[in-house]
Amino acid sequence: MRLKLNVRREVKIGAVLITLFALIAFTERMKSPATLSSIRISILNIHENHFLEESDIMRLMRLDEENVRGVDLNMLNFSELERKLRESPYIERAELFSDLKGTLMVNVTLRRPVARMVQSDGPDAYVGEDGTVMPVSGKFAARVLLISGDVVKRLIRLENVKEDEEGKQLMELVRTIKKDEFWNAQISQIDVDTRGNVAMFPQVGDERIEFGKPEGLEKKFRKLKIFYKEILPRVGWNKYDRVNVAYEGQVVAE
Repeated sequence: MRLKLNVRREVKIGAVLITLFALIAFTERMKSPATLSSIRISILNIHENHFLEESDIMRLMRLDEENVRGVDLNMLNFSELERKLRESPYIERAELFSDLKGTLMVNVTLRRPVARMVQSDGPDAYVGEDGTVMPVSGKFAARVLLISGDVVKRLIRLENVKEDEEGKQLMELVRTIKKDEFWNAQISQIDVDTRGNVAMFPQVGDERIEFGKPEGLEKKFRKLKIFYKEILPRVGWNKYDRVNVAYEGQVVAE
């Protein structure tokens, strides 16, 4: 029994000494002037949305790795560098920290585009999941839902389309389409006229879907799914030029 007690006592003393030495080493490390040895950049979503590369991240931070190597890490304002990165509409989140070897770790998350606003007399723009307006990129073209119509000219000038009431409704429509596997595959474009009425165009079929105002989404999509699942398979996918689900309780096809 005494032997067991002594072993336990020695193990406890050893653990305390290891912890003490680790604290001393950490304290000395904090006191010593840590210098930057390298920069490691991690970009999340780059394979899905190749808007930015590592060189772009360095440019946004206004850092040159060759010139800053050996600089005291305490001289770098991590919060300011994160702010510079978040100024880019392509970047959703940015986090900077350093490890014990002096490596500056830069973790960046890119926004995912859910739609592309198109206009004939000006540049297009993407819309992120959170409504952020992002310019198109020469490096990458996302295959997403298209939004056209007079509303685009107004929304494309905003930082976030949710700043506009009509933009909020459109984002809810886009979200509803994307969360449904069938509609996400079938709807390729939505067009908004001057009165705010929505027309949608499918991937398969020639019909124009007259949706009305982007409200009462659940009921309208339920009626539209009946049309696609029960009517079109019987009469043919190219039978109708127009289908209207804007009116309460009915589907009008011509």
